[in-house]
This record gives sequence, structure tokens and C-alpha cells, in this order.
Amino acid sequence: MANLHRGEIDAVLDGQPLRLCLTLGALAELESTFGNDDMLAVAERFSRGRLSARDAVRIIGAGLRGAGHQVTDDAVARMRAEGGAAGFVDIVSRLLSATFGASDDVAMAKAEPSPASPSVSREVDGSSGPFPGGT
Repeated sequence: MANLHRGEIDAVLDGQPLRLCLTLGALAELESTFGNDDMLAVAERFSRGRLSARDAVRIIGAGLRGAGHQVTDDAVARMRAEGGAAGFVDIVSRLLSATFGASDDVAMAKAEPSPASPSVSREVDGSSGPFPGGT
């Protein structure tokens, strides 16, 4: 079971349950990949609510590698998530929220993988979170 206090989440990719975690090394990888100077710049990049497929591949790949999986971004790009693109957005949203923090209610609501719907955004407590697909 993922430990949200350590920034971990569980997700199902290619039908397999996997753990993801953006460790300090994974965050450094994302800083370099996105050309950002620091972790806050990485968080701010995604707080605008925009996410490309390439961004999702890189974030999910870094999260998988941070949790100890030996996987390349090319392999991540070929993976399938339940719910298709909305499922990937949900994974990224939960991972970023677990890493950079969110209100306890929002973080707990996103702790378990949820069935993807056409609208990944979910009302939890009336507040809106800073990451794509979050509320």
C-alpha cells in the first residue's frame, strides 16, 4: 500500500499495479528535463492546469524510476492506463499532489486509483487543487 506521507501512490499500468514516487532524484530529473531551476518551478509549471502527453510520460516515468522500477520513458509511452488519457492525467495529478502536497481531504480522496471518467476533475470539498485533473 502506498504511503502518501512519503509521496507514494499506487497506479495500474498495463494491467499491473505499480508504485510511483517522485524522490529527490526523480525531481532533479524533472528539473533537468523541463529546464527548470528548482522544484518550485516544476510545481508551478503544472499548477497552470496544462499537461501534454509528453509531460505525462516524463512525470510517470520519473515516478516509476523513483519507486525503483527500471523503465524508460519510451516504455512508459507504450503503456496503457485504465481510462485511457484521462487515466494518465489522474495518475499524474495524484502523484504531483502526493509529492508537493494538497489539503488532507483532497490527498486522501486521490490516494486510491479511481475509475476514470470523461471529466477527471472531482469535487471533494469545494476547493480546487493546483494540478491538472485535480480539484
